[in-house]
Amino acid sequence: MKGKIMVQGTASSAGKSLLCAALCRIFRQDGFRVAPFKAQNMALNSYVTADGLEMGRAQVMQAEAAGIEPHVNMNPVLLKPTSDQGSQVVVMGRALRNMPAMDYMQWKETLLPVIDGAFEALSRDHEIIVIEGAGSPAEINLREKDLVNMGLALRLKAPVLLTGDIDRGGVFASLYGTVALLQPEEQELVKGVIINKFRGDLKVLQPGLKQLEELIERPVLGVVPFMKINLDDEDSVTDRFRVRSGNKGLKIKVLLLPRISNFTDFNPLELDDDVDLSYIRKPGELDEPDLLVIPGSKNTIEDLLYLRRAGWDYHLKNYVESGGLLMGICGGLQMLGRRILDQDQVESTYPEVNGFGFLDMETVMEKEKSTRQVEAVWSYRDENYFSGMDGKPALKGYEIHMGQTDYRAVDQPVYVKSAGRWEGAVNEKGNVFGTYLHGIFDNLAWTRQLLNGLRHRRGLPEKRGLPYDHYRDFKEKEYDRLADTVRESLDMELVYRIVKNRG
Repeated sequence: MKGKIMVQGTASSAGKSLLCAALCRIFRQDGFRVAPFKAQNMALNSYVTADGLEMGRAQVMQAEAAGIEPHVNMNPVLLKPTSDQGSQVVVMGRALRNMPAMDYMQWKETLLPVIDGAFEALSRDHEIIVIEGAGSPAEINLREKDLVNMGLALRLKAPVLLTGDIDRGGVFASLYGTVALLQPEEQELVKGVIINKFRGDLKVLQPGLKQLEELIERPVLGVVPFMKINLDDEDSVTDRFRVRSGNKGLKIKVLLLPRISNFTDFNPLELDDDVDLSYIRKPGELDEPDLLVIPGSKNTIEDLLYLRRAGWDYHLKNYVESGGLLMGICGGLQMLGRRILDQDQVESTYPEVNGFGFLDMETVMEKEKSTRQVEAVWSYRDENYFSGMDGKPALKGYEIHMGQTDYRAVDQPVYVKSAGRWEGAVNEKGNVFGTYLHGIFDNLAWTRQLLNGLRHRRGLPEKRGLPYDHYRDFKEKEYDRLADTVRESLDMELVYRIVKNRG
């Protein structure tokens, strides 16, 4: 069978990415070769493929659900916002340049051959393509030269399922209004609608479903219940950023930067029921955590200055001097050093800024982005924070960064086997460390040792952890759970007719 199906939403975070992942897993379970596709992504959560190319995390998640290796053909265009009015443009896995939004709007039509070529390549090797839209197709100011919603659906003649998030409220108006704002030829492609994230008794919803079908003259394919799924978020529209407080045991805080990137790094920390993970903005929310993390950033210098204006210099210094464990990942690592130099204005208009100065190193921003997968060994230990971790366990992850760091004489915790180099930095006391390695917490054996070290310092009992060595093994169970729920919730017989263009 050869077919395709597209999921569009009434708004961002309507659940398109997870629905596409569920369909990928369902089609795979049913024996089909399936692949995801999103023509253009706007997100700061990205991933590096085996061949060193960058793509959005959502399509990586969907590829995992489909049981195939991620490839940039699944996401040929990635926009990574660097400011409120501009983004870094990544095409077929390579960063081209930073562009203001209006310049990109005028230029993006030149990407049509790239997008069409990527889709054709996927179609040659797979039986079903699951296509994800972006935002809403009813953004009428963006209809002209659309690459990713109805413009793409019309070019590909792809049938569309429209989903709305009932948890936000107003789902009937959202679905009806979206269909009403489409052009007649676009409306023809909408074959049905899905109500997502429902909580409650379905019987209460039934009268509204019937009336909606009469209004839009299309079937409601199903109502998907609200699910707490521990899988990757595409962007910053996520419930994970809601500050949580609790007394579970360990407290881990992540600084919520304005341009935070790859916050999916921290999802594995949610697996232990005695870990309270929260994202904080203000020093007043610090509350003596067991681990404080400065995450990656798409604009390290601007986010460093943001933290400085918020008064974090003083509070980070006090936290470290009192024995707290401070970690930096990627841009967070760069901030921990003495200086960041940006003479070519790669990220900002500041040629030089001082870092927080916890690590004796400096970073020089370069125009060429480093993107690579990494296999490494954790090679640092002490008797305080990292007891028993010397030379083990093995680590897998990936690097995405613009700068090159001169580590000078500082201790380095990671040996990269594939490149024969040392990476990262640790201070003399061992309570400030950083790495360029995204996905480090996915290595659950390493994470378990780190968390047990923190538990030991707090006088808490150690835990054996989950029966997985890597977060990917856990996610496989989540993909099956997601697929089972969606399969039970949708009229899959009708979905298959739509895929075959018979719906």
